[in-house]
Amino acid sequence: MNGGAFSPFVTAVVVTHNRRELLIEALDAIGVQTRPPDRLIVVDNASGDGTPDLVRDRYPHAELVELHVNTGGAGGFAAGTARALDTPTDTTALIWLMDDDTVPEPGALEALLDAWERSPRPPTLVASRVVWTDGRDHPMNTPRVKPGASRAELAAAAEAGCTPVRSASFVSVLVDAAAVRERGLPVADYFLWNDDFEFTTRLLRGRTGLYCPASVVVHKTRTFGGADADPGDRFYYEVRNKLWLFTRSRGLGPAERLLYAGSSVRRWARTYARSRDRATLRRGLRAGFRDGVRRRPRPTEDVISGAARRYDP
Repeated sequence: MNGGAFSPFVTAVVVTHNRRELLIEALDAIGVQTRPPDRLIVVDNASGDGTPDLVRDRYPHAELVELHVNTGGAGGFAAGTARALDTPTDTTALIWLMDDDTVPEPGALEALLDAWERSPRPPTLVASRVVWTDGRDHPMNTPRVKPGASRAELAAAAEAGCTPVRSASFVSVLVDAAAVRERGLPVADYFLWNDDFEFTTRLLRGRTGLYCPASVVVHKTRTFGGADADPGDRFYYEVRNKLWLFTRSRGLGPAERLLYAGSSVRRWARTYARSRDRATLRRGLRAGFRDGVRRRPRPTEDVISGAARRYDP
């Protein structure tokens, strides 16, 4: 086990875009954690609703990272994580990542840290249980047990009250800053969709990831649904980013690429079959396939440095 001397430095990173009221709920919930984070970073993705002034006035303790263009969730988490890496190196540094529509229950962070400490195998990340507004597990953010997990892995995770996972979402996940320094930031050019899957599979390849049901957060999406819900125009990002992930990411091994590629194609087929606007999905498929094959993601440092207006201490 990690032992009783476990005293990490935790930085919370919240990414927001034009959702003031949801952001207030998220930040207020972070502020009443039974074990509060040591540092709070808010990344504003070029909001036009006065979000930066809100953060400065209402949450003066927060560090505000303003981006002058909307870089999507991928760019926001890349910028926030890059800022969070500026932490002391003589202690365990952890980064707690979440969207602005994520409302953690008061004990959410404490439960993540408890699982981290109790785990016989030092984890690289621990993910929360994500529920919708009515308390049901949210299918969009429910990690699956790691495929092919050994009995030893299952038993070790169970000692911490967890199950082993191969990936997680950006809806409340605690990650090891040292692993991020080693394996890199989220890929900012994904813009949205699959950025968290690529990032967490890359961090977890050959390492331990845990799903902690004792840590509960509410994901306030407009509707309740999974990844096969009709995405409309956003289907472009699903296709392009999956092609980038399967052909250019170091997150998956060869067998995993085949497994997840097959799963993605089946999910696309279900989405198409249920859609009422198949023409939009066909356009997204064509454009996403074209750009996924012909282009490669721009370097993350270029994306976030070009978008950053200033960093306010």
